[in-house]
Amino acid sequence: MPDEAQWYLAIGGHQIGPVTEAEILSNLKNGSASGDTLVFTAGMSGWEPLKSVAVFAQHLKSSTTAPPPMPGGLRTAHEIDFQIYGAEMQFVEVELDPGESAVAEAGVMMYMTRGIQMETVFGDGSGQGSSTGGVWGALVGAGKRLITGESLFMTVFTNGGQGKQRVAFAAPYAGKILPMDLKALGGELVCQKDSFLCAARGVSIGIAFQKKIGVGLFGGEGFIMQRLSGDGLCFVHAGGTIHTIDLKPGEDLRVDTGCLVALQPSVRYEIEFVGKVKTALFGGEGIFFATVHGPGRVWLQSLPLSRLADRISRAMPRVGGSGVDEGSVLNKALGGLGGIISGD
Repeated sequence: MPDEAQWYLAIGGHQIGPVTEAEILSNLKNGSASGDTLVFTAGMSGWEPLKSVAVFAQHLKSSTTAPPPMPGGLRTAHEIDFQIYGAEMQFVEVELDPGESAVAEAGVMMYMTRGIQMETVFGDGSGQGSSTGGVWGALVGAGKRLITGESLFMTVFTNGGQGKQRVAFAAPYAGKILPMDLKALGGELVCQKDSFLCAARGVSIGIAFQKKIGVGLFGGEGFIMQRLSGDGLCFVHAGGTIHTIDLKPGEDLRVDTGCLVALQPSVRYEIEFVGKVKTALFGGEGIFFATVHGPGRVWLQSLPLSRLADRISRAMPRVGGSGVDEGSVLNKALGGLGGIISGD
């Protein structure tokens, strides 16, 4: 088939596309698609799984750790359609039918059509609190978000108009937006507390306690991570390039704590000391790293926000200083003579 062919994917029960062959390969690499994801293009008699299409099958890695899908039947979460735009500074546009809703963190909305109604709610916005616990359920949901360091409130975007309406959510910094179908992932995903972007209403955003106290004290991502549960679509953002690894039973991997984006609940992780004092003090990689143990899938990011913020902070002039780089030997040695020479 020609490289310029227009392809279509079926993710979360929705048709996505047209997309290019390169975009499909990118989805395979970041874990948004798998060998069982259905694909279609001109010349094919019907939808086929990626593992059955020769041009994609050669890029698939065998894995025995894929989670079983949730039991069949209708989803309890709202059915939403979506399209992701951009390469490095991405945003996701969600299309809602009348009455459908999406929930998002405060401050990530990019634009919305006139028929979208926006409401700020107390708690995680899943809509489950009112049916299972009333005010108490909402308080529990809000308390979970407060513990993870997030706002007490979520924003719900509902199609209150006629026909299809659209709302878009933008990534907070350079990276990739990953569509995660919780139904296909077994109904649950554990992720960094600041990686969640938005989801179909019905997805619950809770907390995931780590059993080992070392994770809480030294993990970099905190003692508590977010637990996304349900059977709907959710969107997770990560910095830089995304890399997925399928760990086999008994297999483990050591990861910089800030580079760990998300993992399946079957994966356990703990924090370990780097081992040598000299390495810890002068190695530049921190004192601790995370060890993740299979089986299960792990999502990693090449550019954690904390690392980016640290580089920006070190490049900025100190309070009361000039624009000269803080590492200027001339400025430090001659008491500011470097600034005079440079015209500052």
